[in-house]
Amino acid sequence: MTDEVRLEIKDFVAYVTIDRPAVLNAVDGPTTDRLNQIWATIEASSEVRCVVLTGAGDRAFCVGADMSQKAIDKTGLEYWSQLDPNGFGGLSLRTTLDVPIIARVNGYAVGGGMEMVLGCDIVIAADTAKFGLTEPRVGRLPLDGGMVLLQRKIPHNAAMGLLLTGKRVPASELYRLGLVNEVVPAIELDDAVQRWVDDVLACSPSSVRAIKQLATRTAQLSAREARDARLPAVMAALDSEDSKEGVLAFQNKRAPVWTGR
Repeated sequence: MTDEVRLEIKDFVAYVTIDRPAVLNAVDGPTTDRLNQIWATIEASSEVRCVVLTGAGDRAFCVGADMSQKAIDKTGLEYWSQLDPNGFGGLSLRTTLDVPIIARVNGYAVGGGMEMVLGCDIVIAADTAKFGLTEPRVGRLPLDGGMVLLQRKIPHNAAMGLLLTGKRVPASELYRLGLVNEVVPAIELDDAVQRWVDDVLACSPSSVRAIKQLATRTAQLSAREARDARLPAVMAALDSEDSKEGVLAFQNKRAPVWTGR
């Protein structure tokens, strides 16, 4: 059976590709199961320092739930009662993945696809990409993170304008609103993603894990409470070999050699 989600780990980077181009990388039940397996594998790995998530082909990142599947015959209440606690694709609401996730948006990112984008930390998009939480246009709701995340990431009225119309917008619009970090011509997308990967890998992996863990797990706290939270990754980073190596490298005017310890 063809693996419809590919995982490749190379040079400290996990490349996750939803490989269902015939349905514009829509996600069905088995695809969700596979994605959850992949996120768990990455969480357990001490090697992975960055993740790049994308869709196969050049038409779509992910268009959300596979509407061709029988599962779509469930009522809204049945679907709601069976939601993945980690959100769409096991990612949009996931709080346990402490390495940076870069969304490589190569085409349509709508419905659950946009919810997966909302679960990423850095978003690089081709200038041909389109985004939208289109569920209201088919009588559904963006239950897997869209309704609760979008207004936390962009201005309220801009978020409601997208949520209440279900319209699709170009990458340039979400760049203006701050949800997309960089928009490039499609032919330059891989180069742009690589620049961001290189910048992440230039940082101490201990520091990066601590920063993401703190940002992800303390959003409900005041700034002072968040600062004082003694989270595992923060405490590990403060007492890490990396914290000593970074200072030594700076003093010796050389590039640091990170171990992640």
